[in-house]
Amino acid sequence: MAYPASGLSVGARRISALAVGSLVAFLGGCAVGPDYERPEVPMPEDWRVDSREAADLANTRWWNRFEDPVLDDLIETALAENRDIRQAAARVDQFLGGLRTTRAEFFPQVTYEGDVSRNRLSEDGYGFSPGADPYFNQYAASLGASWQIDLFGRVRRQTEAAQARVYASEQGRRGVILSVVAGVASTYITLRGLDRQLEISMETAASYERTLDIFRLRYRYGTVSRLELSQVESQYHQARAAIPSFEARIAAQENLLSILLGRNPQDIVRGRAIENLPIPAVPDSLPSDLLERRPDILQAEQNLAAANAEIGVARSLYYPDIAITGAYGAVSTDLDDFLDSSARTWNIGANVLGPIFTAGSIAGTVQSAEAARQQAEEFYRGTILNALKEVNDALVSTRKNAEAYDSLSLRVNALRDYARLADLRFEAGAASYLEVLYANQELFIAELEAVNARVGHYTSLVDVYRSMGGGWVDDASMMAPTPQEVMSQER
Repeated sequence: MAYPASGLSVGARRISALAVGSLVAFLGGCAVGPDYERPEVPMPEDWRVDSREAADLANTRWWNRFEDPVLDDLIETALAENRDIRQAAARVDQFLGGLRTTRAEFFPQVTYEGDVSRNRLSEDGYGFSPGADPYFNQYAASLGASWQIDLFGRVRRQTEAAQARVYASEQGRRGVILSVVAGVASTYITLRGLDRQLEISMETAASYERTLDIFRLRYRYGTVSRLELSQVESQYHQARAAIPSFEARIAAQENLLSILLGRNPQDIVRGRAIENLPIPAVPDSLPSDLLERRPDILQAEQNLAAANAEIGVARSLYYPDIAITGAYGAVSTDLDDFLDSSARTWNIGANVLGPIFTAGSIAGTVQSAEAARQQAEEFYRGTILNALKEVNDALVSTRKNAEAYDSLSLRVNALRDYARLADLRFEAGAASYLEVLYANQELFIAELEAVNARVGHYTSLVDVYRSMGGGWVDDASMMAPTPQEVMSQER
């Protein structure tokens, strides 16, 4: 039975269209796979200090607290020129490009095509009229469009994963910035410590050389024995032997610092001597929620969110892909007729493609995605535990290095008195030069160890700032080139 064209009222047709549109919107809002939820990770409740103090510490440009303009300039240069930072910035731009590609699938894709050809038909072929011209030209042009309808959320989950990868790459960039700033500070402090140790070695060697000259004169006039002269010579050469070692280590630190600055190995400008650098105060512990701002933790969480979204992408393979396609153009054998309505050609269609039997292929893909998500979650939890360990290690190291430095400073003072008194006893004939030799050797070693302890105290302070992350990374990020700036400079 045929229904008249007016069988549905305008209102009914509108209601029907609205229902269809609502169904499409409802289906479009359904994305298969689990929504992301941050895993619960227990944090130590007894690891607390005044939050405001710790937050201020985490947000400041801590390297300014060393009050060394040279260090400030080195860090500024490294943020602008370090190759690892620039590589990380380019990586962010790479993931931004991937996100744009994925998001494009939400929209219809429009293409164009043109074709001009010279053709010859077979005169022996079916349908060829005898006497007809087998040669002809053909002109064709068309616009095509296709639209993948994301009813089951595949593209949405892909976009969600791509967005998380962008965030993760940005946190990776912030992590590189954190490491570079901490690396420059630690390397510079180590360099200044080696400079001081070289000075001590050269001063000690010069003092021993003056003593050696005196003993050579005394030996010539018979006031000291050959044994005592040999002891002084041994002492002098021991101090001299330390100088090349420190010079080599200084050159290695300068080379390392040059690489961090994005430069060829070269001499590094010096600022304040290590004994004149102030020691910034650090609280005994930190509120553990500060760690949530660490780049590596944020990166691990974004990778977890991406892996979670990939489960939805995998599960969407169970559902059909629906696409609408169309084309509009013209085809003619005569260029003069190309724009006539008779040359017009068009088509419109829909395509549905879905699985029936895949022998477990989709199930395997889903299984892999779920396993990858579990791995990402375990890595996220492990990253938090490692962060707690690093902060605790840095805090303990800071405190213990300070104690060691205080003790070694007292030992140096005591040994200076010991060496002075031993020398007086030797000059008075109350002791052999072995006692003086022992006192001077102990003093030399103690002075070098005291410098090491001071360097260790400073570098452990840097480790505290590095391990807790915080707002200072955002400040440093603003001093580094953005992904767009890096890419524009390369073009």
